[in-house]
Amino acid sequence: MEHQHATDEPVTAPGGGLVRVRLDIAYDGTALHGWARQPGLRTVQGELELALATVLRHDVDLTVAGRTDAGVHATGQVAHIDLPAELFAAHERRLLRRVRGVLPPDVAVTGARAVTADFDARFGALGRHYVYRLTDADAGPPPLRRADTVGWSRTLDAAAMALAAGLLLGQHDFAAYCRRREGATTIRTLLDLDVVRDGDLVEVRASADAFCHSMVRSLVGALIAVGEGRRPVGWPASLLELRQRANDVPVAPAGGLTLVRVDYPADAQLAARAQLTRARRDG
Repeated sequence: MEHQHATDEPVTAPGGGLVRVRLDIAYDGTALHGWARQPGLRTVQGELELALATVLRHDVDLTVAGRTDAGVHATGQVAHIDLPAELFAAHERRLLRRVRGVLPPDVAVTGARAVTADFDARFGALGRHYVYRLTDADAGPPPLRRADTVGWSRTLDAAAMALAAGLLLGQHDFAAYCRRREGATTIRTLLDLDVVRDGDLVEVRASADAFCHSMVRSLVGALIAVGEGRRPVGWPASLLELRQRANDVPVAPAGGLTLVRVDYPADAQLAARAQLTRARRDG
């Protein structure tokens, strides 16, 4: 999913002729081994940095809003890079077209623009928004949506799932739903968790200030257990009392999850937001 940065991703301070560039990114994660570059494996970061370096003839190092796991998709991912101002000015007008010609078809840069130096794709974000798509249709997902929609063999009670989801909202320690990372907090503010049925399609829409490793897919897995009738409505919320990963929480398949949007404050509030977020992560 849906976890945050490791320390190998840069937190840079632009200056000395550099300009900060925001990149809007989309990808089909089916054949990709997540966001973070890994030797010998195709990843979103690896493909993007190679393509940008090829076009710009300049090394790049991306800072992303939130890493995604292998198989997870994005339509609204955000990253930033710092480039020499003259270099970006020379390529800005045709950058998207040139990068498209180098990138593989499952990764795209949909926007590239200069932003204020206070913009930080990681620490400046106010919220991340994900959608998880399931279908309990006997025929499975429609062929054109097979990459981002998981076929489920049992009929799901979306109304029960929605009731269970509402009990999880707010600030909690979501340790039961996260894969523990040394020194990382599992306290998160879940802003929205909706379950909506449209015919045979069930969508779980999740929004938070940030998500820890595997949190969205674990929340969906717990809600599915309720939807199948295997667990009562109050079970997912009862796990918030735990201070470690709950072994009986299933992790939903990666292919149904898509990062659809990342929110940022107005420019005048970016520096304060980044400072606050860093303090929370370090605390």
